[in-house]
Amino acid sequence: MKFKHTLKYVDQNKEKMSQNPIPVNKDRLYADVEKLTSIDPPRNYLNLESLNAIADYIHNEFKQWDCETQVQEYLADDNTYKNVIASFNPEHTTRIVLGAHYDVCGEQPGADDNASAVAGLLEVGRLIHELKPTLNCRVDLVAFSLEEPPYFQTPLQGSAIHASSLAKAKVKLKAMICLEMIGYFSDEPNSQQFPLPQLADMYPSVGNFIVVVGQMGEEALVQQVKTSMQQVAQIDVQSIAAPRSVTGITFSDHASYWDKGYPAVMINNTSFYRNPNYHEVTDTIDTLDFDKMTEVVRGVYWAVVELAAD
Repeated sequence: MKFKHTLKYVDQNKEKMSQNPIPVNKDRLYADVEKLTSIDPPRNYLNLESLNAIADYIHNEFKQWDCETQVQEYLADDNTYKNVIASFNPEHTTRIVLGAHYDVCGEQPGADDNASAVAGLLEVGRLIHELKPTLNCRVDLVAFSLEEPPYFQTPLQGSAIHASSLAKAKVKLKAMICLEMIGYFSDEPNSQQFPLPQLADMYPSVGNFIVVVGQMGEEALVQQVKTSMQQVAQIDVQSIAAPRSVTGITFSDHASYWDKGYPAVMINNTSFYRNPNYHEVTDTIDTLDFDKMTEVVRGVYWAVVELAAD
């Protein structure tokens, strides 16, 4: 009976999609990236006023939707930082988390890293609110603080705080999807680099694709997210399930959930293996490809919906 029940949700969502193609709004994506990149001083861990202004902006967007909202505050070196959460179907015990960090590294605008992902997070939330897909579990959208140094991969990373709170509450987490740098693409020959030479023989040499990143042992989740994205997104979707020892595999908020035993993937444009503006003042809005970014967000929305219906 559970299998038939699940198929009903999947079929309902596919019917809705066929009747109304997923209307990702490129102008809204641009406006969100512009908001995050124009704040001065930049939204790094030292500039609490800027971080709080962006947290408020995200929270105000969340409050416009048919969902519950929460601000998870925590202390790091005597300063208060915030994770901002929107919950759809909060009555369900099993959940999916879609997350992105809103802080930057140092004194730079952080258009790709990570305003692009925050814009994607907000757009997915707006789509869930507007399209009202049939969800068979709770879906939490989480905007994290302190992903960047000096808190990167420490217990005070915003995603580590959130993942720990789920583990402490014994939450059943079906999957976590991390959005990390989804706006930079290049059609130039040999614009894509790799952490290992053998990967160059397996993946495109032109950096115009998006990749679903997972760890070994979670190949099924990686493939499920990839397949869902491919169904609706007009962009090349690649995937990898690799050992955590491969440089870059753990370099974002998804690893915080791995550390707690939860399944997680990262949606990423390969970061510094492609984007020369990584952690530089040149990481500006004019370097992003909003057409391709729109397709990534379309794919992520559908991946969330299909996971939630499964």
